[in-house]
Amino acid sequence: MTPALLIAAAFLMGSIPFSWFIGRLMGVDLRQVGSGNPGATNLMRSCGRFPGILGLLLDALKGSVPVLLVLSAGVGWLPAAAAMAAILGHVLMPWFGFKGGKGVATALGALLVLSPFPLLCSLGVFILAVALFRMVSLGSILGVTALVPFGILFGADPSVIIVFGAVAAVVIFGHRSNMGRIIHGTERRLGSR
Repeated sequence: MTPALLIAAAFLMGSIPFSWFIGRLMGVDLRQVGSGNPGATNLMRSCGRFPGILGLLLDALKGSVPVLLVLSAGVGWLPAAAAMAAILGHVLMPWFGFKGGKGVATALGALLVLSPFPLLCSLGVFILAVALFRMVSLGSILGVTALVPFGILFGADPSVIIVFGAVAAVVIFGHRSNMGRIIHGTERRLGSR
């Protein structure tokens, strides 16, 4: 398979709306409830903890599988490109008019395979922020902001650093409305509906 086809396949794999499917099985269209987002956080808020965790795991899996599949291709930049394609597939789901989730869970899965140590440190930032402020959005923003510094600290490949920066930009852009609510003190916290 050519690099272009591998990247296209990674995008399509990333675009599978697992959390939305789980919501539909429970009689809920995630695009019509809560934040209107077809991702795992809205699934958890709308359908409960177990469906939300299942959605998170499946959304992470669709990020990690494409990276694992191309690691054997032997092209240095291809795993990084596959990671970014899978994340963009989740953010720009063609099935929903190129509107998708915010990409955090898919990025988690892709980057865990691509470059685990910087990702795990950034995940620590996310967990600490969520524990302190009970806002997944704030944890996501702070976690992705830490990716590039941790990538540099751990000596990640330049192609991986570029993906870290791109992931941070995509996730932060996806959270722009959340940032406004955080500033105004109206952002939903964990445990609220």
